[in-house]
Amino acid sequence: MDGRHPDAAVEEWVFAAWTADAALGVISGHRLVGRIAWYWAALARAGRPLLHVTDFDVTVRTADPFIVKGEQLWAEHTIDAPMEQWSIGNETYASALEDPDEALGRAYGDPTPIAFDLEWYATGPAQVPADLAGADAGYEQPGVVHGRIEIAGEGPVDLAEVPAHRWHRWGTSGFGPVDHVEVVAHTGVRAPFAFPDGTSSDVVLTPAGWRRRGRPHPLR
Repeated sequence: MDGRHPDAAVEEWVFAAWTADAALGVISGHRLVGRIAWYWAALARAGRPLLHVTDFDVTVRTADPFIVKGEQLWAEHTIDAPMEQWSIGNETYASALEDPDEALGRAYGDPTPIAFDLEWYATGPAQVPADLAGADAGYEQPGVVHGRIEIAGEGPVDLAEVPAHRWHRWGTSGFGPVDHVEVVAHTGVRAPFAFPDGTSSDVVLTPAGWRRRGRPHPLR
């Protein structure tokens, strides 16, 4: 259940973590679309540029589809214990964006070497969400994350048992981004992504975790 479903045309794993004060959040996602892998990741911090990573044209490795090796990118999501523990790693260049909205466009920013070395541990059972956001099947699961993020020119960012969540979805055709709970007019740090199929995700960090960024409703 936790590993790859060979009959699925599209399959996705997404991991997210955040600090209790909502000052720092991490996202790491990996989608298999036929023989092509999409990879995206972000480190969002209060008062710092968004560190944004995307590569949407990586050939899936037959021997190990969980390894994503693109140009100037290595990333891996590894099952250490099914439904209990995953390792999340990468070594790449992030684009440092002063304005998170730039991540929905060309995402041009200062290239910044970054590396994730994180461990995700389950803290509860997996559950099937009411809305799989277009996927045929899937589940989500609460957890915690331990580990370190290295950023060139800075000291390491250490995470110790911070709140976390993960999603695993698969289907016979394409599907949209994870359907986070919406929050309106929130001013927390953001991690937007624009995907090659024309969909996008714009999430903002709250003390309860990542939420989909909504727009204020007009007065009636």
